[in-house]
Amino acid sequence: MVFKRLLGSLGVGGPTVDTVLDPGPVHPGGPLTGQVHLRGGTADFEIEQITLELVARVEDEHGDEEREGVVLFDRFTVGGGFRLAEGEHRSLPFTAHLPWETPITELYGQPLGIILGVRTGLEVAGAKDKGDLDQLTVGPLPVQEAILEALGQLGFGFKSADLELGHVGGTGQRLPFYQEIELTPAPQYAHAINELEVTFLATPGGMDVVLEADKRGGLFSSGEDALTLFTVGHEGVEHHDWNTEVDAWIRRLVERRATYGSYGSHGAHGAHGAHGSYGHGEHDGHHDGGRRSGPSTAAVVGGVAAGVAVGVVGGMVAAEVVDEIGDAFEDEEDED
Repeated sequence: MVFKRLLGSLGVGGPTVDTVLDPGPVHPGGPLTGQVHLRGGTADFEIEQITLELVARVEDEHGDEEREGVVLFDRFTVGGGFRLAEGEHRSLPFTAHLPWETPITELYGQPLGIILGVRTGLEVAGAKDKGDLDQLTVGPLPVQEAILEALGQLGFGFKSADLELGHVGGTGQRLPFYQEIELTPAPQYAHAINELEVTFLATPGGMDVVLEADKRGGLFSSGEDALTLFTVGHEGVEHHDWNTEVDAWIRRLVERRATYGSYGSHGAHGAHGAHGSYGHGEHDGHHDGGRRSGPSTAAVVGGVAAGVAVGVVGGMVAAEVVDEIGDAFEDEEDED
């Protein structure tokens, strides 16, 4: 989906911009490629700078109130310093690398309901304006896909995914938000947890996997949240027994219930670091900020062989999710 518009700050007859991303999903830490197409206006213009901004729809909690907003999480300069002649057509190819923590928006080709976009900006003779906006589709890294597939094989089911403003303490998180993928419990763990939330924090050298379990309360004990962090590498993913590894993570998370203190519905959660045969390093951390309540958008996520994502979530189809991407950013631009 591409939104084109005349550069309003330059008035009628100004240049127009249209960014076209190369087809196919990109991956965290990987290259984002495409071309910026410029069309000259009714006069010559000095194009001082062309930028690409990565933006995301993020949830933010303030007390009992939950709000959504557009967050800029990276910016690249892809051109500038030239004169665009009257009526001239010019295309500028670009390559930019995504942050390693860029959230994933799809799994096995099915959308997760995460809203990301690439917004093009032009600076012309001192006047700045936002150009077009393109949907950004991000697929998982091999290790992320392997872990989610293992969870599906173990019987966990996809419930929702969203982006939360804040930081996971005890990690090297760099973006101002983190992604939570919420799963329904596998039958063998349904007695112990209501849901499982997975957060990936990737780096060039590996990835932190944060697992958070919403505990079930018993007759004499209240429910509480438990959080554990594991670190894995990017290499040798295809040779690892992920079902066994991930199941051990979940068992450790459940069995450690006695070690967790009592937490309120808001505030910090201690993360007990651990690792298996494929992991390395131990960490302690917590979530800074409010708890997530519900997803900002819904999606149909079906046909996944591993069974991670099935069924209709919230009654929206994939096309409606794509439409909401445009609505979200158009609303944000109108507010500007």
